[in-house]
Amino acid sequence: MVSRRVRRSLIAVLVLVLLAAAGAGVVIVQNTYDLREERVTIPGGPHPLDGVLATPASGRGPFGLVVFVHGDGPVDATHDGLYRPMWEAFARAGYASLSWNKPGVGGSAGNWLDQGMEERAQEVQGAIAWARSRRDLDAGRVGLWGASQAGWVLPKVTARVPDVGFVIAVSPAINWLRQGRYNLLAEMRADGATAAEIRSAVERSDRTRRLLRAKASFEQYRQAMGGETDGLTADRWRFILRNHTADATADLRHPATGRIPTLLVLAGHDLNVDVAETEAVYRDTLSALRVRRYPDADHSLVRRSLADSDVRLTLAAILAPRSLAPAGLFDDMVAFLRDPGKAARRWAAPGVPGRRPSTGDEEPSVADQGGSAFRA
Repeated sequence: MVSRRVRRSLIAVLVLVLLAAAGAGVVIVQNTYDLREERVTIPGGPHPLDGVLATPASGRGPFGLVVFVHGDGPVDATHDGLYRPMWEAFARAGYASLSWNKPGVGGSAGNWLDQGMEERAQEVQGAIAWARSRRDLDAGRVGLWGASQAGWVLPKVTARVPDVGFVIAVSPAINWLRQGRYNLLAEMRADGATAAEIRSAVERSDRTRRLLRAKASFEQYRQAMGGETDGLTADRWRFILRNHTADATADLRHPATGRIPTLLVLAGHDLNVDVAETEAVYRDTLSALRVRRYPDADHSLVRRSLADSDVRLTLAAILAPRSLAPAGLFDDMVAFLRDPGKAARRWAAPGVPGRRPSTGDEEPSVADQGGSAFRA
């Protein structure tokens, strides 16, 4: 006969096994999406692009298409899986999503740090042309989604590619150098830096700017900084040197860009981009703009309650990735996709040039929610 102690031990082990199995089941369910994913190769450019085309799980199309334009960094086609909840939401609205590995990421050829914003725009143009050749995609319903650094890419594309149907711009930047200074000061103040520490950081930043204006080599930069490069590599220095003059304003003012229905998505706790500047420039340049603000989100549009804790963020990303985004984000994007022209019709009423009349359906200003607390 099995002793009571052994029986209790067996029950405890069984409970642990069941809990582990249940947990594994939750992870599988939470990371299973109502999508069809096809690995694709997009020709053209210096190297073919290794991509993913995510389409609705049912139906043959032709589907509308959202072309994804990444932000900074070595991003793969799925953004480590973080794009999939959004792709699923778009698929349920009848849209496919197209994304690709940056050059040199996920086994793809090239090096993304060799790209300027011009090369990135050409890459997107080639992807749109490829997508419009497919019978399962609706060439008349193609638009762009882009985040952060994509703010310098999206308006270049819309100024050149006819019939882009819409743009969803998430936390886009306007001016490279102003964005860098804003980010520096915002993060230092958030970390409680002293006035002396901030002055020292600004002096170092100003020295870096002078070196950029002089088109200094990485070795010259390293020497000027006394050998302390703070982890900056030669490739990254060349990337900054190539792109530090980027400013989206002129491209946003292009007549073709100005007419495209655009959803501007802004966070209330953005330490990377000055959302007040971004919103002002977008309102002054675009005639078919709709703005959505998420007061409890960070630059990556992750809920701040999760972003402030590495443990909570990691657990949510594994166990419930759909929960990372602030409430209403996916619904707002889908509503825009279903009728992007609504923005254009809303702004059609006469008003002061360069300023859009309030529609009454926009969320409170980020500045009103404390979103500009870190402005330089």
